[in-house]
Amino acid sequence: MVSANHQSVHYSTEKLAKALFIVNRHAKTAPDPKYLYSLKHATIKKMLAEGKAKKIGLHYSRNPKFSKQQLDVLVSCGEFYFHIPPTKEDIKSLKNLGKLDDSIRNPRVVLSLKEAKKLLQSYTGIRPKDDLRKNHFRKKPRYMKPVFKRLGE
Repeated sequence: MVSANHQSVHYSTEKLAKALFIVNRHAKTAPDPKYLYSLKHATIKKMLAEGKAKKIGLHYSRNPKFSKQQLDVLVSCGEFYFHIPPTKEDIKSLKNLGKLDDSIRNPRVVLSLKEAKKLLQSYTGIRPKDDLRKNHFRKKPRYMKPVFKRLGE
């Protein structure tokens, strides 16, 4: 019972929401945001399952990709709000809130990306598959022709 209480203190809704905010903010400007967005989605999915977050409704996306209109699910985590892609069930069951309201802003957070990622990784169990920055700059070994010596040399 003590360990369950310890986990809820370690992974409080506010700490997770602050870490999510930092990861989401960095993902928007990252050159390769795939891992950060997958970490965000896994965290929100787990928080929804645990009741630490709830789906509020649907918003029209500000920057739709290939269509004229695209919907996003508005999710509330403590004092913070995030958007995730909707499922078919979300479109059927959630209320459409219309356009995004610019007056609603998330609170300011001071937290490093490294700490935020560390917290969300330990919460979700997701690890980066391959750190591309480290492998990108490594030089490939240069091909060397085999040298054949005659017998007895």
